[in-house]
Amino acid sequence: MIDWNQIDSVFLDMDGTLLDLHFDNHFWLKHVPKRYAQERMVSIEQAKRQLMELYKSIEGTLEWYCVDHWSRKLGLDIALLKEEVDHLISVHPHVVDFLDAARGAGKRVVLVTNAHQKSLDLKLRRTRLGGHFDKVICAHDLGLPKEDIQFWDKLQKVEPFDKARTLFVDDSPSVLASARAYGIDWLLAVLRPDTKAPPREAGEFDAIHDFSEILSGL
Repeated sequence: MIDWNQIDSVFLDMDGTLLDLHFDNHFWLKHVPKRYAQERMVSIEQAKRQLMELYKSIEGTLEWYCVDHWSRKLGLDIALLKEEVDHLISVHPHVVDFLDAARGAGKRVVLVTNAHQKSLDLKLRRTRLGGHFDKVICAHDLGLPKEDIQFWDKLQKVEPFDKARTLFVDDSPSVLASARAYGIDWLLAVLRPDTKAPPREAGEFDAIHDFSEILSGL
């Protein structure tokens, strides 16, 4: 699937790709509705309906990923609420082995995430993955989400890369489509971002269930 002789840079998404998306799904679909319902004195069902409308209204934008935005919008301390369930944050199988093998093979390994800085800090602290990257790029620092094709131009300025010799792995089809439109040659989707949910159907991108499938050859 991957000819490692053709790869210099490895760009990796965080949530759903390196980390189990179960934490985020549980947080936004269960924990936030519970706390929102308590704060507004409404039922859980009402809270979920209101929140889903708010989520969908800005999905795919930088605000959608912004902890500070949701704290203001919902009247809740989102960063603090994440710490209440941070025991659910976990690393996908074979991730550490892959990161170490890629760097050991001389590849430049870069975390490229839409996650807000507060979420990023919490997750890197909880998982201790930070030392396994050559660089960490937060979309909020660049002012655009990965779904926006202009994001990749901004990324080039802070982390120069050869489109033809870069592998990008992400669980979001819309993000992968943006990377493809920009011209990144090597793209992989993740079929099981949430280990508590069924695997996704393979779509238009080559895909893996876990990183053991691309360790060979490194």
